[in-house]
Amino acid sequence: MQTITKHLAYLIFLIVVSQVSAQENNTNTELEVIKEQIKTDERDALKLEIEAINDRLEDDKITFDEAEQLKQNAAEKRALNIENRIAIAANRMEFMKRNKDEFGEDSKNVVSIKIGEGDREILGVKTSGNPPKQDVRTGNQLVFAMGFNNAIIDGVSLDDSPYKLGGSGFVELGWLWNTRVFENSNALRFKYGFSFQWNKLDIKDNQFFQQNNNSTTLETFPTDLKKAKFRTTNLVVPIHFEFGPWNKKEYKDGRVRYFNHDKFKIGIGGYAGVALRSQQKLVYEDDGERVKQKIKSGYNTNTFVYGLSAYIGVGDLSLYAKYDLSPIFKNQAVEQNNISLGIRLDMD
Repeated sequence: MQTITKHLAYLIFLIVVSQVSAQENNTNTELEVIKEQIKTDERDALKLEIEAINDRLEDDKITFDEAEQLKQNAAEKRALNIENRIAIAANRMEFMKRNKDEFGEDSKNVVSIKIGEGDREILGVKTSGNPPKQDVRTGNQLVFAMGFNNAIIDGVSLDDSPYKLGGSGFVELGWLWNTRVFENSNALRFKYGFSFQWNKLDIKDNQFFQQNNNSTTLETFPTDLKKAKFRTTNLVVPIHFEFGPWNKKEYKDGRVRYFNHDKFKIGIGGYAGVALRSQQKLVYEDDGERVKQKIKSGYNTNTFVYGLSAYIGVGDLSLYAKYDLSPIFKNQAVEQNNISLGIRLDMD
């Protein structure tokens, strides 16, 4: 009986050892698979980073030395990522195995690498994992423009304009989208968005704007005017067709990119929108005291504004001109239309 008991105990011992060994082998095998997946994942990410750095180098946005330093930094980062993620995977598996009674027999399945169409989840840590688009047809830009402003008046030349050439100016700030018109060519682009336009007129000869019922006229101020400035604020939707050469680049992974950096371009189009506010600023002396007066009024300005605009330049910088087809004021015997000339920045 004792012999049978000894053999039975020995058999049970062999079975337990075999199961533990099998579990350890399975764990080691699974960990090796995860290690290889982590290495592959980080190497692929490093390739994309290096391609992006090369693109910047080709576009002369960075120097060769800067590119080499960025590549070295990227490689060091990915190497540390591999080391840290493998350590996390090993610790996570040990934790699950040690607490399998709480998490269940299938707890080992928690240790995995999930790669989906959207975010990437690695060992419970979510990171951005969207693959790069094969072809980016639409981009966006910040537009900023500033320069000189005046008014075209029927029968009056700019030399005889009641507005100072140097003191009158405009500013424009907006957001644009840039879409290629043709699928396989970047020679023609469609630009659209929204902009705020501030048009200012610096009135000379001691005159100021006076609103009389449905008419706004220039009249002589009763005392000596130090400053008389009139400003309108508009919100418009600009639309342009932009022409210019293009630089196409195809990557090994199938991506296609077009570059306009430092390329010649011409934009032709217009804008339409609404007038938001009109304001006149007067500075004068009253009984020896300096007075600043800001008058916010409608001044019979046109509510709906529209006009033509064009620009020509290289890269981000252009020479920019715009002309309001809509008169500044309604119900005027002589129409006045804003005209502007300055520089324009389209910043990616």
